[in-house]
This record gives sequence, C-alpha cells and structure tokens, in this order.
Amino acid sequence: MVDPLAVDVDQIYNLACPASPTAYSADPVHTTKTSVLGALNLLKLATDRNARILQASTSEIYGDPQVSPQHEAYWGHVDPTGPRACYDEGKRCAESLFFDHARRFGTRIKIARIFNTYGPRMRGDDGRVTSNLIIEALRGTELTVYGDGSQTRSFCYVDETVDALMRLMATPDGIEGPVNIGNPDERTIGDFATIVRRLTGSDSRIAYRPLPVDDPRRRCPDISEAARLLDWIPTISLDEGLSRTIDYFRAELVREPTVREAVA
Repeated sequence: MVDPLAVDVDQIYNLACPASPTAYSADPVHTTKTSVLGALNLLKLATDRNARILQASTSEIYGDPQVSPQHEAYWGHVDPTGPRACYDEGKRCAESLFFDHARRFGTRIKIARIFNTYGPRMRGDDGRVTSNLIIEALRGTELTVYGDGSQTRSFCYVDETVDALMRLMATPDGIEGPVNIGNPDERTIGDFATIVRRLTGSDSRIAYRPLPVDDPRRRCPDISEAARLLDWIPTISLDEGLSRTIDYFRAELVREPTVREAVA
C-alpha cells in the first residue's frame, strides 16, 4: 500500500503491514512507509469515495506498558528509536493521520487495536510465538522461549478477531475508536509453551534464549469498550483455539514433502 490505489469501494479494511517482529524488522524503512504512506493513500481513497475505513492498529501502540490491563485511554510507553519502533511508531502515526482526516475532512474512520491473534492459516515461518512453538513441538525440536518466560501475552482466536472487526465496521459513524480487540486471558510465555507441549503430545524441552530488545513485559487488553460498543467478548478457550491451530499445522507438515517434490 505504499502506492496509491483507485477503486470503487464503500468499505476499506486497512490491514496492510507485516505484524511479526521477524517480518517488520527485515525492512524497517519499508514497514514504516507501509504504515504511514499506506494510511495516507487509503484515507484519500476513503475520503474521495465517502467510504468507511477501518485501521488495523495494534497493541504495540502501548509499547512496554507501565499499566495493565491496557485501556484505550493509556498513551503507552514506547521507545521511538529502538528496533521495534518502525512498527510501533508507524502504527501510532497512522492512528494520528486517521483522526486528523476525520477532523479535517470528515473521513468515516474506525480504529481497532488488535492484540495477539492466532489460528489456522498462519505462516509457519513468520516468527510469531504461537507458530514458532507449535512447529517446534510437532517437529520434536527444542521449544524456544525468550527471556525467563515470565513476560505475558493475551491470545485471541482469529475467528473472534475477525468478528470484532466486522462489528466495529458496522457501528454508526460517530463510533471511531480506538477499540481494543483481544482476549483478556493473560498467560506467561512459559505457561503458553507448556500448554503447546501438552496439546501436541510433545516431549520437547524448553530452551531459554536472550530476550529481544524492547520486548514488552506485559500484554493484556481491557476490552470493556469492545463489550460496550460491539457487544463482543471472546468465548473460544485457549485450549480449543490452540487445538484447532495445531491440527492445521500438523496437516501442513505432513504435506511438506509433497510440496517440495512438486517444486523440484
């Protein structure tokens, strides 16, 4: 979305940005351009077409938060020059642009701050903790946990995230957000790795690696606004969602030799 787009449209979901640290840090300049120039291009399109536009923002807006759970009124604790800044600050700038366009041009905006989302059809090599641990467990290799595993995340199954985004898009024009979209079931990464090991039936040991720079210590959404505005509360348990995701990756790993033979 670095380049302008001209199409007839009445709704725009702007999800255009790499979301895993591995992906967005591979080309940080392009990541920032995708967030900022992409937002500008799509805001112009939405304004010209009088279309509603939803920005898929992120919990990374809050950086390494000093309050938990994180409410939308919290301004965050972000390192603007660190290795994660391309994503964090790119998304923060995009939110600013959305609200400026709404105030100046009357653009019909919606902003969702998405927390960790997982489920079938994730890429196995995208560097996110869910796919990393599941692939490692299914292959019988060490489960990689960064730091001492005490940092927390809150995992929302993909179907429920999509449902929340569609509900937000359907709200009246006066409801702009931001709205946290996530599951408030907060888990430590160490516990999460143990759950993955149990559900996969793996006997892999957990290997601890150095914690990446600026890795957030806590991540847990306050979803009271989503419950009030969208009548939305996630109900799929972590065990249920992970079991579905594990089934998907298990089937993908079985297919791998066939795919490699077809390419060869």
